[in-house]
Amino acid sequence: MTEKTEKQLNEEQVDVSLYAKHRKVYARATSGKFNSLRWFFVFLTQAIFYLGPWLQWNGRQALLLNLDERKFYIFDLILWPQDVIYLSIILLLSAFALFLFTAVAGRLFCGYACPQTVYTQIFMWIENKIEGERNARIKLDQSPMSGRKLRIKATKFFLWGILSFWTGVTFVGYFMPMHELIGDLVNLTISGWSAFWVFFYSAFCFLQAGFMREQVCKYMCPYARFQGVMFDPDTLIVTYEEARGEPRGPRRKTDDLQEKGLGDCVDCKVCVQVCPTGIDIRKGLQYECIGCGLCIDACNDIMAKMDYQPGLIRYDTENSINKHYTFKEMLRHIMRPRIMLYTGILLVITAIFAYSLSTRIPLRVDVLRDRGVMTREVGEGLTENVYILHIMNMQDSVRTFTVKPEGLDGIQLDGQDAFKVEALGNLTQPINVRVPVDIGIPGANQIRFIIVDSENPAIRLDEKSTFIQPK
Repeated sequence: MTEKTEKQLNEEQVDVSLYAKHRKVYARATSGKFNSLRWFFVFLTQAIFYLGPWLQWNGRQALLLNLDERKFYIFDLILWPQDVIYLSIILLLSAFALFLFTAVAGRLFCGYACPQTVYTQIFMWIENKIEGERNARIKLDQSPMSGRKLRIKATKFFLWGILSFWTGVTFVGYFMPMHELIGDLVNLTISGWSAFWVFFYSAFCFLQAGFMREQVCKYMCPYARFQGVMFDPDTLIVTYEEARGEPRGPRRKTDDLQEKGLGDCVDCKVCVQVCPTGIDIRKGLQYECIGCGLCIDACNDIMAKMDYQPGLIRYDTENSINKHYTFKEMLRHIMRPRIMLYTGILLVITAIFAYSLSTRIPLRVDVLRDRGVMTREVGEGLTENVYILHIMNMQDSVRTFTVKPEGLDGIQLDGQDAFKVEALGNLTQPINVRVPVDIGIPGANQIRFIIVDSENPAIRLDEKSTFIQPK
C-alpha cells in the first residue's frame, strides 16, 4: 500500500470551528394557556417589583434594603447587621427550593419568573408592536437602511430605553429611599454612586433583554449548565412524543396517515419558530430549553387544525413517555424519595426560620462594668459599682425600657431605672449599682440586669455581669 502524498493529506483535512456564529432568533407570537400563564407571571412579578418601593409602612418605605444605614426594612420587620443569620437561612431556603422545583418540573422558574425571561418577553412585545410580526421583522432587518427603517428602530430603542431607565431607578429604589432618589434625579443632585448604579442597571436591562436575550440563557446562565445533575427520568419537562410524531412530513388534512406512512408531526416547524431560544424540541431535551411551554401551545394549535389529538408536545416525564404511564402513575413517580427528602428539609428549615423570626426580640443590650471607676464604699454601709449601659432599640418607634439589677440581696440602682430610647436608636448611659457591704463575698459576685420594654413586657433581655465587693 502506497503512502499518501502530502497533497492528498491536505485535501482530507477538515477545519472544525469551535465557534458557532450567532443567528438572531425571530420568535413568532403564539397564543394558548401556557402563553397566558407566562403573561400572568409577567404582570404579577412586575406589579410587585415596580410598586414595592412605593409602599409605605409606619411613615417609611415598607421594603428598603438601606445599605447606608445597614438596616433592612421589610414591613414591620427590621433586620440589623447582627441578624445576618436570617440572610444565611434565606439563601439556604432558596437553594433547597431550587433543587426541589427543578427535580419536580425542570426549569419552570426560567420559563415563567426569571427576570431575563420576563424582560425579554416585554421587550419582544414592544418590538412586535413597533416592527410587526416575525416575517415583517425579518424583512425589515434584511432591508437597507432608509428613513422608515431608522424611524422604526429609533422608536423601538427609545421605548426600550424608557423602560430600562425606570427599571434601573426602581431597582436602586430598593436600596435607598425612593422619594429621596426621585427628588435627587429631578433636581440633578443625585450622588455619583447612585447615578452609577441607576445607569448601570438601566444599560444592563437594555442590553440583556433587548439584544442578548436567549444568549444569556444558553451561554451565561449557570443554572442551564448544572440543571442536568438535578434532572432524572421522572422529572416533568417539555417533551415530544417521537413514537407518535415520527416519521414527520407534510400532508393534507384529508390524507390517510397509515397509507402515507406518516406520524402526527406535520413538520410545520412552528414549534421552532415560537421558541424564545430557537431550539427544536423534537430533538429531545436540550439545556437551552427554558420550559416555557410555548411550543406546546403552538403544536396544539396545529393539531386542532388537523383534527389530531393534542399533546404531541407536552409536559411529561421521560419514563412516562417510554413506559406509557397514566397521569396518576406519572404523578406517583414524580413523588419519589429525593423529592420527599428535599420537601422535608425545606419544611424543617422553613419551620425553624419562622419560629426564629416569631420569637426574635428587637432589642440588644450590653452592660459592662466601668473599669475606669474603682469599687467604692458610699454612705449607709453600701458598696457602689459603676456600669456602662448600652441599649439598642431595634423597633421603629420610641420605646422606654426599665432596668432592674438582681442576684444579690438588697441590690438596687442609684437614680433612674427607666430609659427612653429613640426609634431605631442607641442609648449609652452610666448607671450606679449599690449593694450592702456585708452581702456576697469579697471579690466578684455574679449578678444580672433585667431590661424590659415598659409597653410590651414580652420584649425582655437578661444580661449577666459581676459586682465587686472590696476585700
